[in-house]
Amino acid sequence: MAVRGKIGVLMGGPSSERQISFKSGRAVCAALRQAGLQAFPVDIKTDDIEENLTLLKSVSPDCAFLALHGRFGEDGQIQGLLERLKIPYTGSGVLASRLAMDKAASRQIFELHGLHVPRHIVIRKESANPARSLVNGLQFPLVMKPVSAGSSIGLSIIKKETGLAKALDLAFRFDQRVIIEEYIEGREVTVGILDKQALPVIEIVPKKGFFDYRSKYIPGMTDYRVPAKLKDDITGKIKKAALSAHKLLGCSGCSRADMILSKDNLVFILELNTIPGLTSMSLLPRAAKTAGIDFMELCLKLIKLAYEKV
Repeated sequence: MAVRGKIGVLMGGPSSERQISFKSGRAVCAALRQAGLQAFPVDIKTDDIEENLTLLKSVSPDCAFLALHGRFGEDGQIQGLLERLKIPYTGSGVLASRLAMDKAASRQIFELHGLHVPRHIVIRKESANPARSLVNGLQFPLVMKPVSAGSSIGLSIIKKETGLAKALDLAFRFDQRVIIEEYIEGREVTVGILDKQALPVIEIVPKKGFFDYRSKYIPGMTDYRVPAKLKDDITGKIKKAALSAHKLLGCSGCSRADMILSKDNLVFILELNTIPGLTSMSLLPRAAKTAGIDFMELCLKLIKLAYEKV
């Protein structure tokens, strides 16, 4: 199916990932224009439904390319709004987006179907208390993060009980629910899914500490090995887990599964991103390029898949 019409690239958004979203959106817009398409930026400034309905009706795109990260981008809200307007859009639908954004809900589904996830608990802000009893049964070190935030925003690694209060305060700035999980020692890997096919495995090797916000977005802070240097059977196991996670949540178009390969070669799913970073240097495009799909082709493919859903 040929790509056609006006393509509105939705970017920005009201979440803590607004600036990152602009980077994705501008890169996508430039690639689509280079391909000869009538692509234009659409700055989503609020989560107010009526304001966004008015905005989208005024710009009237034939297709929406979603480059929104975080809340009101990956949580199903903008997807529902676009469906009301009967505007085709890239990526996953309402329910899949909502499930993937909610780390607690998605992990329940993963566990139910035999995928490994770290041992964890979920706490709400109103019932939180920075005491050891809060994490009773979990072994330090721990990882604490908001249930519904990305880009490692609000994430802490806690080595002992004294770090709990500070980590809780940080995480609750971004969400009313927090997930606390046991730290899995191993190799950090990620797998992009494009049109129901797993792309090459990427190993993420931060030069300092863990893969936090700085390591993700400051050039030179992290090495990316693509394809990851792994035995074929391990590579196959990682790809299978990522594809299973994508299918279990009902995702479409593309996604990216972030995982840990433990020292005994178990694959632990951390989360699934339905709108992963989309600059030419982001992880999904890196993997696609290794598979022979350049950034422009990747963007065009996602639009084609959007039209095919209609």
